[in-house]
Amino acid sequence: MPIRSTMRRIGIIAITFVATAAAVLMFTPQRAAAAPARNPILFVHGWQGSDSNWDFMISRFRAAGYGANELRAFSYNTAQSNRLTAEEVKAEADALRTSTGAEKIDIISHSMGGLNTRWYLKFLDGARYVDDWVSIGGPNHGTTVALGCYDDGCEDMRPGSNMLQQLNNGDETPGDVKYGTWWSPCDEIITPNNSVLLDGATNTITGCIGHVSLLGAVGVISQIRDFVA
Repeated sequence: MPIRSTMRRIGIIAITFVATAAAVLMFTPQRAAAAPARNPILFVHGWQGSDSNWDFMISRFRAAGYGANELRAFSYNTAQSNRLTAEEVKAEADALRTSTGAEKIDIISHSMGGLNTRWYLKFLDGARYVDDWVSIGGPNHGTTVALGCYDDGCEDMRPGSNMLQQLNNGDETPGDVKYGTWWSPCDEIITPNNSVLLDGATNTITGCIGHVSLLGAVGVISQIRDFVA
């Protein structure tokens, strides 16, 4: 067969193959990005804290296989009302769901962070988007220590405060959310210590651990990791 004719046939075959492949790609449905196998986690600190409070706990979650993009901590002005902070929690939760493609997230809170995150769940439609919620040493029914400080955030933590009355009126654990609390009989900041407990939650007592030390207690971290897994 003449070389020119052979080259022409090869060219036609190549063009046909490329066209066919393009047609297949054009009409084959593309799979959407898969949602993460586990929920990403939003960490919310307490009064006069910052996102750095979570560094050790996040390192433990990373060691257990979580990716950096699945773990989000942020800082906020703890002197402001927890109602305002709840709006920031909502924005951070939305951003975490968007960046990971997750339908729901988990929330782990410490101390006063339990109040603003509960407000998000109960009054800002957050229960639709949260699977597991954790309170570590949270003043869920107030703490007498807050009688000695005077900014808006701290006043929210006083026993009988307007915010606490609204949070605890009716169902303390609303929505299709798994609630868990961890409380220490030696917590020097949350008094009485059993203020942390919530009706409808899995309430876990720890060993004799201080308020801030709860964040670095390896045993507590392991229990919480299992709870949200």
